[in-house]
Amino acid sequence: MSVRRSLTALPAALLGVLALVAPAAAQVSLAEEDSGGSGRAISGAALLLALAGVAIGIWALRSANTQGPRRALIAVALGLAGAVVAAIALASSDADAGTGNGQGGGVVAVVLALIAMAIGGVAAARSRHTV
Repeated sequence: MSVRRSLTALPAALLGVLALVAPAAAQVSLAEEDSGGSGRAISGAALLLALAGVAIGIWALRSANTQGPRRALIAVALGLAGAVVAAIALASSDADAGTGNGQGGGVVAVVLALIAMAIGGVAAARSRHTV
């Protein structure tokens, strides 16, 4: 991936994340008046970690022959961190999915974290064979 594409894709990705987060943040402030929060922030952080792991894992998979296992190991670490944070979000939720407490986001984050770890593992295995 060239630097020009990276510099073009980064602002677009950030703008997309902000476009998705802003309505949820507005609903949280309206829905939660006296309690400490809804749990969406924890599952949102887990989603971001897991999604970053998937993106870096794909990047590592595309350049496994040239870069070595560093990016692949970063993808595995981000996937593991996303899974741990998602487990915390799921453990702290007290209602079912769809009630706005972040349980659905935690489940999606666990799935993305597993995908990130799998892609990172495949990229690490490929890079070790070619070095």
